[in-house]
Amino acid sequence: MNVDKIIFAFAGFMILLTLGLGHVHHPYWHFFTAFIGLNLLQSAFTGFCPLANILKKMGKTPGCAFD
Repeated sequence: MNVDKIIFAFAGFMILLTLGLGHVHHPYWHFFTAFIGLNLLQSAFTGFCPLANILKKMGKTPGCAFD
């Protein structure tokens, strides 16, 4: 798996997790969901993603989105 696929899978998992937590526990979890969405949006324009930098330092192959 390259960096792009890991980031998309992680972001999707976190969005579903925080939506579920917001439904079951407390709606404030939806603020974290919004943070994830904003981070995805800014990374689309800037190419900067902290998780991508961490994964590249761990030796994962970068994809075309975060090279």
